[in-house]
Amino acid sequence: MINKDILQNKLKDKGFKITDQRLAIIDVLLEHKNHFISAEEIYKKVSVNLPKTNFSTIYRNLEIFEEIDIIHKTTLSGITAIYELICNNEHHHHIICKNCGKTEIIDFCPFDHIKSQINKKSFVLTGHKFELYGYCNRCLKK
Repeated sequence: MINKDILQNKLKDKGFKITDQRLAIIDVLLEHKNHFISAEEIYKKVSVNLPKTNFSTIYRNLEIFEEIDIIHKTTLSGITAIYELICNNEHHHHIICKNCGKTEIIDFCPFDHIKSQINKKSFVLTGHKFELYGYCNRCLKK
């Protein structure tokens, strides 16, 4: 189970200092576990307790968190970047609510069905994401 201590240790192990801003971002991400959240929403929540924090600080830290595999980044409609805390290192994909950001994990990977086609091309694949977008039942009822 992922917790604040594990995330702090991951930052330390990668040579990053534990700052108030990083701790506040971690708190927000833990609060929104299993939901994607935008950098702007994180900024608003962090600013409540740390009003002198600027948006660029949030964004820079999110880039660091993504680089060291603390968060997963994706985009909604190809425009808005959203982030989710990585709770385990198992390979998985997502179903994402376009309204509230609720995220469900898809345990199977459709990549195996595509792999043979890619192997026929002159292309070296280094990674992939599979995400489905729609609306959760709660948002549909609104």
